[in-house]
Amino acid sequence: MSTSPQALLVLVNVPDAEMAERLARRVLEARLAACVNILPAVRSLYHWQGVLEEVNEVTLQIKTIPGHYVALEAAIKALHPYVVPEIIAVPIVDGLPAYLGWIVQETDKDRNV
Repeated sequence: MSTSPQALLVLVNVPDAEMAERLARRVLEARLAACVNILPAVRSLYHWQGVLEEVNEVTLQIKTIPGHYVALEAAIKALHPYVVPEIIAVPIVDGLPAYLGWIVQETDKDRNV
């Protein structure tokens, strides 16, 4: 097992499938992510400004590298309609070496498409 993560799993909830698709394409085209999974039909309950909210959302699972996190966060915030979007990065501390290497390779901004 590596002592520092080679990759991150970034979780983001958005209000609908259209926003999920737009955000996924933007971060992939910018090579800020190697892969984005879009998981529909998430029901979220949370407190916001003193009120218990219940909404349907779409979850994105974004695979990236630690060096791209700041730019990825900025790209998400620029497109996201929420005042405080959920953006959570979880380090991937172990995994199939070929898959982790693929994430690194696909987020190389100098890579020819």
